[in-house]
Amino acid sequence: MATVAATVESLGNYRPALEAALGGLNSGEIVARIWNGDHRVWKEDPTEISDRLGWLHLPAAMAREVSGLSSFSESVRLDGFLHVVLLGMGGSSLGPEVLRRTFGSGQGYPELMVLDSTLPAWIEAVDSAIDPGRTLFLVSSKSGTTIEPSTLYSYYRQKVVDAVGDERAGANFIAVTDPGTPLESRGEQEGFRRVFPNPPEIGGRYSVLSFFGMAPAALIGLDLEKILDSADCMRQACAAPEAGDNPGARLGAAMAVLALEGRDKLTLVTSPSLASYGLWVEQMLAESLGKSGKGIIPVAQEPLLDPGSYSSDRMLVYLRLDGGDNAETDTLVEKLAATHPAIRLELREKYDLGGEFYRWEFATAVAGHILGVHPFDQPDVQGAKDMTDRVLEEFASTGSLPFLENENSLRDLLSGAEPGDYLAILSYLPDRPSINRELRLLRHRITDKFGVPTTAGFGPRYLHSTGQLHKGGPNSGLYLQLTADHHAQIPISGRPYTFNTLVDAQATGDYLALKALGRRLVRAHLGGSVEDGIQRLAADF
Repeated sequence: MATVAATVESLGNYRPALEAALGGLNSGEIVARIWNGDHRVWKEDPTEISDRLGWLHLPAAMAREVSGLSSFSESVRLDGFLHVVLLGMGGSSLGPEVLRRTFGSGQGYPELMVLDSTLPAWIEAVDSAIDPGRTLFLVSSKSGTTIEPSTLYSYYRQKVVDAVGDERAGANFIAVTDPGTPLESRGEQEGFRRVFPNPPEIGGRYSVLSFFGMAPAALIGLDLEKILDSADCMRQACAAPEAGDNPGARLGAAMAVLALEGRDKLTLVTSPSLASYGLWVEQMLAESLGKSGKGIIPVAQEPLLDPGSYSSDRMLVYLRLDGGDNAETDTLVEKLAATHPAIRLELREKYDLGGEFYRWEFATAVAGHILGVHPFDQPDVQGAKDMTDRVLEEFASTGSLPFLENENSLRDLLSGAEPGDYLAILSYLPDRPSINRELRLLRHRITDKFGVPTTAGFGPRYLHSTGQLHKGGPNSGLYLQLTADHHAQIPISGRPYTFNTLVDAQATGDYLALKALGRRLVRAHLGGSVEDGIQRLAADF
């Protein structure tokens, strides 16, 4: 039977401020008003609030879909598919990526690969691992128009046609999207095996417990009932009207209060087997709360540091799995809790993640109320998309991308860091173990040398995750953009440019968007050997 993960708080002198915030939630009847769909909890204007609260009731609603999803998954398994490749971005991909890394595939079920990048090296890695004729492609997009899955679909559609023929190709594709989108129409017209219309009153980053997360989970043989039972147990707990007894409201109040007290770097520490959960939390917090010059900066998947390296602008949340390899992390968190506010969430098993997805969704909504921000929109994401479009227009007219002149070095950037700053490493690089290892070493050296927390994201994935925070949040970010040479040219069917050009335009567009906002940033092109290039950067410290 599912239970709510136990919570242990070590808040020290911040406890009175938390109790005051909880009292404010109670006096304003905020929990009850959230459940009643009162948009004025956040803003007077109901836009993107009244039609974005469907996540509140998802666990029970999706429980009714389990039988159908399981039957569909079994038909896919029996048809001999070896891989499922998810083509999606942000809220369509990060939840499934967490489930993939945490659980893997069940016995006899296909392997899930999540392709949320236009980088040629990422596409090549998928191409080298799959047989297109025995691969099911899941095209996942709320709007049905997102450029990355749209271009990737065109690319893989042709590969499947080449493998099995045009008449049979549609059976290798399914989609999750809102009703009435161009993707839904395309699925019907081009013979997709199945299109799952997702409830439209759910925003992308709040959709992991909907078809966007549960369809891929079913396809790899996960126990949907256990995920949703855990989520529903948390849903019931988050219905408690007293904020102090409500696990979601209590976490949200703690996050917001500590941010207002100057501890706005929420450092998520996890048991090793839950490390990928940070990918999802990053988007939830950054895109929901990073706006109007405010925000909570999620610091996830950071290498463990010496206790003295953690700056005084941090709070810690430790997601701890019972029976995990926790000895080193337990020791560190125990030491840090003496000087930093810390919250420990005790999970009995991995399937408790279903409840944690729900807890953090509710907590984020409550934190948005306390911080005075709209937690369901993303007003600054469009800026980078518009800049990318302009860069592609320039490429169409001139045949080249804009030249970006680097005015400073990484050392110059970091030497100007002020208390409360953090460094975001924005990497348009392949996501492979050797590169991740070098990035972790670079982050470790930078924090040891300069005392600043670091975040790291792969582009263009981060544009749909932390990109909102970078542009709309507090001006406390220092930004390092990393690019490298491409080793192959990959054309896009029906487009006048290649994936190489598209991803370079996305990197350039984001750089220009940050520059236009007066953000502090540098760019480093690492050439042909990415690992060596990162080592050269780290050797400077």
